Amino acid sequence: MSALDPVDWLLFSLSRAFCSPLAVFIQIQGCLICLTLAIGWAFAAYVRNKEINRMKDGRKGGNSFAFLCHDINELEHSNQVNLPRVSVVMPLKGFGEHNLHNWKSQITSLYGGPLEFLFLVESTEDPAYHTVSRLITDFKDDVDAKIIVAGLSTTCSQKIHNQLVGVEKMHKDTKYVLFLDDDVRLHPGSIGALTAEMEKNPDIFIQTGYPLDLPSGSLGAYCIYEYHMPCSMGFATGGKTFFLWGGCMMMHADDFRHDRYGVVSGLRDGGYSDDMTLAALAGAHKRLITSPPVAVFPHPLASDLSFSRYWNYLRKQTFVLESYISKVNWLMNRALFSFHCYMSWGFVAPYFMAMVHVAAAIQIYVKGYSYEETTCSIGGLVLASCLAICTFTELLSMWNLTRIEVQLCNMLSPEAPKLSLGTYNWSMIFVAMLVDNFLYPVSAFRSHFSQSINWSGIRYHLKNGKIIKIERNKDMGPNFTDLGGKHLNGKKGAPPKASFLSSLARSLVQWRQPKKYDV
Repeated sequence: MSALDPVDWLLFSLSRAFCSPLAVFIQIQGCLICLTLAIGWAFAAYVRNKEINRMKDGRKGGNSFAFLCHDINELEHSNQVNLPRVSVVMPLKGFGEHNLHNWKSQITSLYGGPLEFLFLVESTEDPAYHTVSRLITDFKDDVDAKIIVAGLSTTCSQKIHNQLVGVEKMHKDTKYVLFLDDDVRLHPGSIGALTAEMEKNPDIFIQTGYPLDLPSGSLGAYCIYEYHMPCSMGFATGGKTFFLWGGCMMMHADDFRHDRYGVVSGLRDGGYSDDMTLAALAGAHKRLITSPPVAVFPHPLASDLSFSRYWNYLRKQTFVLESYISKVNWLMNRALFSFHCYMSWGFVAPYFMAMVHVAAAIQIYVKGYSYEETTCSIGGLVLASCLAICTFTELLSMWNLTRIEVQLCNMLSPEAPKLSLGTYNWSMIFVAMLVDNFLYPVSAFRSHFSQSINWSGIRYHLKNGKIIKIERNKDMGPNFTDLGGKHLNGKKGAPPKASFLSSLARSLVQWRQPKKYDV
């Protein structure tokens, strides 16, 4: 071995080490993770594809409005006049390139029953205020919509505060309330489909859906797409689920009027995340959450979505695990925290090992070494080959699910510009898989030790799972949101160009500073 080049010696030593029993276990585990994801996405694709086939069969049977309802007789006037009243509550923050299109898709719903739209902003200084006001004026003869200034939150996140104000202002006869994020692009029949399911099964506590990310081309955008995809299989069940997405939640209005199961108090008293809080309440009271197969919504990401904005988004997503409403909820969050961190690095580590095995094999071939001389094992290449096959299977399954969801969205919105699978860069998606899974534990541990987060210029401090302090300072927050690139302060100009490393450096400095609010 003394005749070997030092770099080659190190490479071959690593390759031998990565053939130890523990290393082999880690690499086999990585293959199993890939195959598990592939199977989950295949099942989700099956559920979504059943809905596509149902719509095609409906068209063949003469139902030209299969994208609205299963049975065309449901569109008869006698049925439409008996539909329940729905109030759509949309908390807003900032204004970006896709918002106007999204809002138009929401207020131009083809739901046949009484329907009102409540747009909630914290103040008239929000850039969304004047745009929404003009939109409401343009549709004043066709839509019952209003914009409400909710004021500043003091005991919970601003989004939750806006939602609760919207519930207070909704019509007295409202039967169902639908909470939507302002970056949700609805289909014409979405509200009708959600309402129909609520009417069929009064035991449903919450109905939800999930976004289909449309990446803009940057690595940050693909990291967000990859982050959402594993969760998508939990929403493609065609019925009962344990998952909940705050971007689309339909609930019984009376649950808020009477604070059933503590939905109002649980959100109002220190609530940070609306969906995590409500999911915890559903679990504690054994209430039903469902996700119909048509509840998948196009979610275009900002065209200038930078990597630092992806990092900020990831920080907010991992921070929700620090909020909780009970001891059981805390235990569940800790379990999810540990499981996700372990699986994320368990996914990434085998690729590093495979790179070493392949590099060692290339060096042996190029420099004419024999395997006996290097004492390397051919088993390393076998493991790398298995990982490559499993990765291809995983990407193929992800591609298939995305293809089917794109087709479903096109069928559910026949009048909208067609979505295309051709805009997805699958090489970039593979890189995003590695980057996102490597950074998730970093972000999760950062959130755990900081107990504070800057969300759209507002810094929230947690203690015992609840918000205990809210700081507002326009100068300390970004001018743009993370996903939609929305202007937050009404300022024009280019988005901040701070690098990802500088963002991490600032976070580290804040982390190491003593906490003023520790008591």
